[in-house]
Amino acid sequence: MSVDAFAASLGKGATEQGNRWRDAVRVGAVFGFFEAITPAIGYFLGYMLNDRIVAYDHWVAFGLLLAVGAYMVREALMGTDEPATEPRTDITYWRLAVTAIATSIDAAAVGISLALMDVNVWMACLIIGGITTIVATSGVMLGKHIAPHLGRYAGVLGGLVLVAIGGSILFQHLTA
Repeated sequence: MSVDAFAASLGKGATEQGNRWRDAVRVGAVFGFFEAITPAIGYFLGYMLNDRIVAYDHWVAFGLLLAVGAYMVREALMGTDEPATEPRTDITYWRLAVTAIATSIDAAAVGISLALMDVNVWMACLIIGGITTIVATSGVMLGKHIAPHLGRYAGVLGGLVLVAIGGSILFQHLTA
């Protein structure tokens, strides 16, 4: 479940200048938080709204990932080659939250599955969130190190990966 968060955090690490451990842990914690709460939300909504959620959750995930990915590609292609001296903070927090939500929507379906099994949902959410935090933090740091080799194409690659993940989610649900 953390693969999409890893891909998004890899792109985030590659495109943002000045990433430090503190920044990487912050990004990892945001991804981990959303990845942990969406199975719990899915668990409880699964009892109430299962038929309604399943009909369009994949479209929401696809739309959000497409929008964020396309924005990343556009920024990478329209940006300058000059390295930034300070990390950008204008809408970074908003984009981070939207990306984290978009990559964790599929975890709500896992939560619905957990509702059908005899599983401690709270322990499952803690494990999912913890692993995602570690994986996403690692993705940011790895992205920071590969960015000099990819240049502005790191942002293009990150955006295309998000669009591909959204397409994969949509394809899996439509062909199931």
